[in-house]
Amino acid sequence: MKVRFLVPAEQELIEAAAFYEQQVPLLGRNFLDIIETAVREIREHPGRWPEVEKGIRRRVVRRFPYSLLYTIKEDELVILAVMHHKQKPRYWIGRVEL
Repeated sequence: MKVRFLVPAEQELIEAAAFYEQQVPLLGRNFLDIIETAVREIREHPGRWPEVEKGIRRRVVRRFPYSLLYTIKEDELVILAVMHHKQKPRYWIGRVEL
């Protein structure tokens, strides 16, 4: 299954990794590794995580206060948001047609 990050989700990922890297050397790399593991797990078992909206699922990542919000479009995994848990819960809703 192909994986595609929406541009805003990719930007959230980059900004979070940069923030963590500024806090502690290699922490940003660790964040990216954990996100990569989560994406791989989603690819292997896309229906495993709960729906938060019709067709939108949420995968909480370990160690960091983030979740991946995603949908499946045909044979493509689309990451809608790399959401910090302190964000407004539905700020990403305009990124996809529900």
